[in-house]
Amino acid sequence: MNDLGLDPLLVELLRCPLPHHAVLEPGDGELVCTECGAAFPVRDGLPVMLIDEARR
Repeated sequence: MNDLGLDPLLVELLRCPLPHHAVLEPGDGELVCTECGAAFPVRDGLPVMLIDEARR
């Protein structure tokens, strides 16, 4: 487990939902796209991978 409460294997498998499908890195309460910088929140241990919920 990491500080987000997510299984490391899940973090490894998740990709940005935007067309480039880049890798996501754990950030402060969010997963951040390594290509576009979009940050997807993690709420109650669940990543919210909705584009409308991402912080840019």
